[in-house]
Amino acid sequence: MESTATLLGTLAMVGRFVLPVFALVVLYRCVRSMLSGRADPEIWGYLVTPKGEVSQLRHWECIIGRARSSDVRLNYEDVASVHAVLMRNDKGEWHIHDLSRGGGVHLNGKQLEGPEQLVDGDIIRCGKHMLKFATNTEQHRALQERKREVAGWKINAGTTLFFLTLCQLLLMLEFYVSLDDEHRITALLAFFALILVQWLCYLVMRTLDRSGYEPETLAFFLCTLGLSICATATPDELVRQTILLIAGVALFFLFGWWLRDLNHVKAMRWPLAFLSLALLALNLAAAQEMFGAKNWITVAGFSLQPSELIKVAYIYVGATTLDQMFRSKSILYFIGFSAICVGGLALMGDMGAALVFFATFLVIAFLRSGSIATVLLAVGGAAMAGMLVLSIKPYVARRFATWGHVWEDVNGAGYQQTRALSAAASGGLFGQGAGNGWLKHIVAANTDMVFAMVCEELGLIIAVFAMLSIIALAIFTVKNAARNRSSYYVIAGCAAVTMMMVQMALNVFGSLDILPFTGVTFPFVSRGGSSMLSCWMLLAFIKAADTRRGGSFVVKAGAKQKEADAA
Repeated sequence: MESTATLLGTLAMVGRFVLPVFALVVLYRCVRSMLSGRADPEIWGYLVTPKGEVSQLRHWECIIGRARSSDVRLNYEDVASVHAVLMRNDKGEWHIHDLSRGGGVHLNGKQLEGPEQLVDGDIIRCGKHMLKFATNTEQHRALQERKREVAGWKINAGTTLFFLTLCQLLLMLEFYVSLDDEHRITALLAFFALILVQWLCYLVMRTLDRSGYEPETLAFFLCTLGLSICATATPDELVRQTILLIAGVALFFLFGWWLRDLNHVKAMRWPLAFLSLALLALNLAAAQEMFGAKNWITVAGFSLQPSELIKVAYIYVGATTLDQMFRSKSILYFIGFSAICVGGLALMGDMGAALVFFATFLVIAFLRSGSIATVLLAVGGAAMAGMLVLSIKPYVARRFATWGHVWEDVNGAGYQQTRALSAAASGGLFGQGAGNGWLKHIVAANTDMVFAMVCEELGLIIAVFAMLSIIALAIFTVKNAARNRSSYYVIAGCAAVTMMMVQMALNVFGSLDILPFTGVTFPFVSRGGSSMLSCWMLLAFIKAADTRRGGSFVVKAGAKQKEADAA
């Protein structure tokens, strides 16, 4: 028995140095698969001028106008910057909407009074300029789609997942050595459940003819680190955290399925907005205060953080399709909704969440308006509001006052951050080993200071890989934005990665005293059920923005496409 324990201890020690190698392989393969390859456009139809000039319709929503950013540019004085928009649904039906505000759109000689359906051969007049509409036949579309690069064809997703499984097995070995008998079996079962779920999800995706599995693999890598942190700091909550992780994955699939139909999505935007405001009001009236923020509601013994769920609703409501994007009422309603959400979070003392929401608002506002001036005006207004909050919330003011001076009061205001800095430094490149750190005894180590805890136990290399995983998701989403089918998916995907990036930055730099300590979680890694659920739902937005062939479950493969693939 003693020799067996010695052997396992030796293997666990060796595993500390091997773990970063396997993690690097996982990250490299995911990034290479996501960011390499051609950006082949999808062609859904055409507009032809009387001179025979052809403009391809490369999105389900295409702007006709004088602006340089228009999908079909008509550079004439009698054409508005945004004159009209063509929209396609998943049934293949096209409709035209007049956005000129001057009755400047005619269809087959008749002035457009509302959205009208288009058919092959219809003549559209914008100002004095004629355009003939033609759809791309389903057979031709299938042949074009067949030539497009398949997601993950260069890097096999199953092999990448195999290396991630090796990472998890190494962590299981480390916990087998470091944990006591009471929690050892629980930790092993939790990691086994994680491995089972990630492979089951992979098989489901393959069954759905989806070969792009990189975003999910990165999410499972981050969840692996989160499960490791939970096993170290709060082993009694491992079962609960594992169940919530599985629930998050289930919500990821359900939400992805819902996003397939934009008509359903648009119908639920404002009901969901009102539900979010009701939840925010309930939070202000009945929530418990914890760590200075009044952001926790207890239901049947479970603590719920409403701001985490409102994140998903906020993006769901803020993203919009082109026919609504340029309507002033829609924009004003969204600004009002944003002001209430950010203001409510600030009043609750949850400045970290308020900053995350505000940064997301700036991204959505810019994508919807394209105006830097609008964004700068919003920043100026937020700065004044922030000064007001600092004057009426002494707890928030103290955190800002401590920024950059944590070593001046190591047992007072700087207690958490000085411990986090010391623990992170003690971990070195390869860490002390899973379960062998001491930062776990400090309050909020596994949530607000989780980056330092990862550095201490698993090493700086693994912690940096966790940051790079979020950054890779962000770059991937932005890369896909230019060729996406709908502005809704573009805005939702970019807003989701903005939330993740800002959360990560506030968590990492706040723990290390580079930024004020705002108490924000690291996506997928920090312990917390509400956070885990919201992160997987945000990932569904990112997955919906994946434009590669076989990349997203949002894209429905038609019968003709399947026939072409079979041929």
